[in-house]
Amino acid sequence: MEQGLTTAASTTENRTGSSTDGAAGHVLLGRVFDAVLFDMDGTLVDSTRAVNRAWLRWGAEAGLGPSFTGAEHGVPARQMVARLVPEDKIEWSIARVLELELDDLDGIEILPGAAELMQSLPDGRRAIVTSCARSLCLARLDSAGFPVPSTVVTIDDTPRGKPFPEPFLEAAARLGVDPRRCVVVEDAPAGLEAGRAAGCLTIGVAGTHTMDQLDADLVVPSLDRLRISVRDNGVVFELLPE
Repeated sequence: MEQGLTTAASTTENRTGSSTDGAAGHVLLGRVFDAVLFDMDGTLVDSTRAVNRAWLRWGAEAGLGPSFTGAEHGVPARQMVARLVPEDKIEWSIARVLELELDDLDGIEILPGAAELMQSLPDGRRAIVTSCARSLCLARLDSAGFPVPSTVVTIDDTPRGKPFPEPFLEAAARLGVDPRRCVVVEDAPAGLEAGRAAGCLTIGVAGTHTMDQLDADLVVPSLDRLRISVRDNGVVFELLPE
């Protein structure tokens, strides 16, 4: 991470602890980008409790025992399941987890600033890029009352999911933009790694992980610290004071 954001004051700060007043000179703020690519769970909506309930129920059914503590956020279900069960149980496990998650949508809420930030963007400059299945993505957004953009890339759309770059490359291709002129907004290390691998600049949002666990060009405590200005040639991020 080149620079992060302190939670106590409106300064940017790098990993060594040195800071500069405001956002002057920041690699991301003030620069014009073609599009913004948002993760969903933990970034736009808070589905953590529902996710954990479903995965813990599946873990009990699969006989994983008390050592299994739930899902790894930001990673596709297939990758998690493949580490936990024998090969002959993978397909059943993926189908069962999806069934449980679709059945449990209670308590999914829009995170602070997320809807406002998404709606400030023209439809051709925004996308959702998620590690979950399309059916589950749309169900969670609907449950939270979150407006769905035209471009949504899910694990159903790419051969490999995060932390590989394909999901973000696919989103950029659908929008018709260069991924190097995109910003990825993510709450999980795997998603930030995928964004970097795709050539995008990255914003980490604290929530499922603490700010110091997120390796990004900019790290914020929540999306309500950000605003996006739309210009003729693209979009520009602004950082709001606390």
